[in-house]
Amino acid sequence: MVKTLETDGQVCPFPLVEAQNAIRDLSAGDELIINFDCTQATDAIPRWAAENGYPVTNFVKVGDAQWSITVQKA
Repeated sequence: MVKTLETDGQVCPFPLVEAQNAIRDLSAGDELIINFDCTQATDAIPRWAAENGYPVTNFVKVGDAQWSITVQKA
């Protein structure tokens, strides 16, 4: 299963907080796509994923100040 989380317009740390909440509802192997425009989250989300053993399967800049990261629940 793939779930998409739209957090554009939210200031940090809210994209990370929403990602933490959303991944709880997923099963192992499911992926969470997080779309965000908070610059600080470009560091915070990958760090959180690594600290929790969630592989980052995709991380792209999709606009001038917009990113999309895909995290897989381990």
